[in-house]
Amino acid sequence: QVQLVESGGGLVQAGGSLRLSCAASGSGFRLNNMRWHRQAPGKQRELVAQSTRSGRPTYLDSVNGRFFISRDIANNTMYLQMNSLKPEDTAVYYCYADLCSEPLCAIAIGGYWGQGTQVTVSS
Repeated sequence: QVQLVESGGGLVQAGGSLRLSCAASGSGFRLNNMRWHRQAPGKQRELVAQSTRSGRPTYLDSVNGRFFISRDIANNTMYLQMNSLKPEDTAVYYCYADLCSEPLCAIAIGGYWGQGTQVTVSS
């Protein structure tokens, strides 16, 4: 059974950095489209960053230039590097990935969410 397992959240002071990881357990698949979302208390979940296998990453305006999405193809792991963190970045962060079959991604397997990881930025 495929699972996306997140790690790397925590408490950091404003101006600090964190790197979130999202590892896909299982075998026989590859990461296709990837996204990171976040949800702050009392707010709707919003898309923070996304990356396709063929296109350039795109980012929420408020994090552009500070956050960077990447992937480790060999280990089916995606990352979100977050720099110059601000208190308004405080939220639960969720990864999402579309998985496809190895080796050429010819068959879509499905979309999966991570369990979420808390990021708290203190002022």
